[in-house]
This record gives sequence, structure tokens and C-alpha cells, in this order.
Amino acid sequence: MRIAIGCDEAAYDLKEAIKQYLNTKDCTLVDVGTYDKNPVLYPDIAEKVCNEILNNNCERGILFCGTGIGMSITANKIPGIRAAVVHDIFSLERMIKSNDCQIICMGSRIIAQQTAEFLLDRWLKIKFIDSPSTEKINRIKQIENKYNNVR
Repeated sequence: MRIAIGCDEAAYDLKEAIKQYLNTKDCTLVDVGTYDKNPVLYPDIAEKVCNEILNNNCERGILFCGTGIGMSITANKIPGIRAAVVHDIFSLERMIKSNDCQIICMGSRIIAQQTAEFLLDRWLKIKFIDSPSTEKINRIKQIENKYNNVR
């Protein structure tokens, strides 16, 4: 699986640690930044991860910032992307099984590295399967399309 990964300066250390961990797994990482602890605009990083998915370069994405919230908000503004902030196993499973999210967002000020590793290990194994949730996801897409050009 190809995974785009990105962070802002607040989560740089966590991203680098997670990259090392995921390099031992059956996946390929595409790091879109940031590449140091200098301040960046996190929406720019979120957009880069989303574009990797929309351009079919990656199947999924991981975004880190202080809380995960800003990254999630930004990613969810991009048509065709579904992202969720996840810091627990139940939300992790539901983000894929019920919502077919492509992007997981985590907060470096909220989650420990070991917990992030545990969740991402499970995240790599979960797949969306056509279910009653499919109708709900299709409805989300319809609503998204309805408001695509509304500002």
C-alpha cells in the first residue's frame, strides 16, 4: 500500500518516528513534508497529501499536527476526500468500515508514539467492505457534489 504522510512543525518528531516504524511494514511512504521544525501552514501539507490520493499516487494518507483537527478540517474541504481524527481503536475501525476514510489525522500533543504505532498497525489491516454504510457514503458524495461550487 502506498501512503502519503505529512505534518506541520508541531508534529515533526512524531511523523519521523512513525515513518521509521512504518518502514518495517508492508507499505511505501510518500513524505510530502514538512521536513524540519520550521513553521509551515498546515493546510498546505494537508492539500499535498490529498492530492497524492486524488492523483492515484497513494491509496491512503496520514496527517499529523498538534491536535489532528486542523488537518482533518482542511482535508475534508477537498472534494473526494474523507478524513477523520483518530486517537482510539473504535474510531479507527469506524473511520474505514463505516465511512471509507482515506486519511487518518492524529495530534502529536494528544497521542503517544506507541499508541499511534498500535493504531496505524491496525489501520493498515482494515479494509472497507461494501455494506449498509455504502448508501451513506454515496449520500455524502451527493451532498459534496451539491455544494462543490458554493462559496
